[in-house]
Amino acid sequence: MPVQIPDDTDFLSFRDQCESHDGWVARFNKGGVTVWCQDEECKTVQKLKMRIVCKDVMADTLNDVLHDTSYRKKWDTNMIDTFDIGRLTVNADVGYYSWKCPSPLKNRDFVTMRSWLPLGNDYLIINYSVKHPKYPPKKEYVRAVSLLTGYLIQSNGANCCTLYYLTQVDPRGSLPKWVVNRASQLVAPKAMKKIYKACLKYPEWKRRHDPNLKPWRYPEQNTLPCISVADLTVQRADSLENIDESGVNEEKAQHHSDDDET
Repeated sequence: MPVQIPDDTDFLSFRDQCESHDGWVARFNKGGVTVWCQDEECKTVQKLKMRIVCKDVMADTLNDVLHDTSYRKKWDTNMIDTFDIGRLTVNADVGYYSWKCPSPLKNRDFVTMRSWLPLGNDYLIINYSVKHPKYPPKKEYVRAVSLLTGYLIQSNGANCCTLYYLTQVDPRGSLPKWVVNRASQLVAPKAMKKIYKACLKYPEWKRRHDPNLKPWRYPEQNTLPCISVADLTVQRADSLENIDESGVNEEKAQHHSDDDET
């Protein structure tokens, strides 16, 4: 399937999904974080939506944090590696991301096309998985598939904003029920709080690390190689390895700590 760069209609549709309550069931609501699941629990490809209000954080700061790959390596303790592969347009690129799963589950990775758009006082970032000929699946990872993942940042005045995170990912494997439950009850809320804490520390960090370099805002600063959308295809889940990890016992799994904030 050819890759389509999202247009305004796609961004508006994504925003509507973030703001809609139809078909969503609250799974967690504590400490300023709400997590919803779509009520199709039996599906492997679960759709999750999260929301957190970020006090003392401007919307454009939160947008910078989500774009800044160098800073992500400081705060995203579940990440193994991430890097940008190339740019498609002034507001679309292709990147790689790998992250840790609880041992003995295999770690996962993605290759995704990301696109972003400022919309009034809001910012939107969405991605989905693509195939790039130079970045095939690796032996040490299971190549997962993002069907649709993204962020909606809504400004609530001069120094406050709301972050929505919506994700539908095919992990390419039959995961144990406890992993799916843990995602909504523990991992997702911690991830949202981690982003919030990262935002509070970002202005000071950025002052010491190329303070004027923000290629997601200023396209003329972007030094990534240009790639053609014709070189990419949509990553279909059924073309990838599908492993059965449903028998992994929670007591035997080693959970990575999310508490070592940097």
